[in-house]
Amino acid sequence: MARKEDRHDKFVRLAETRTQKALDAIRLIGNLSNRSTYEFSDSEIRQIFKALDEELKVARERFNQAAGSRASGFTFK
Repeated sequence: MARKEDRHDKFVRLAETRTQKALDAIRLIGNLSNRSTYEFSDSEIRQIFKALDEELKVARERFNQAAGSRASGFTFK
């Protein structure tokens, strides 16, 4: 009989999958830097990275809110 997945196991499974997808997508954005293939302005690049930075900030804040007001270093418990 298969063991029921607990909440932490589910978090780890989903976090690994979703983080890998995000990293792959970021690498694909980096591939757009090839000026022999693509034409782009500095403004367009700033817009891309601003959007990425803002979304990362929102995600980080959601985790900080879930953890309360603790501001300690990173450790697995």
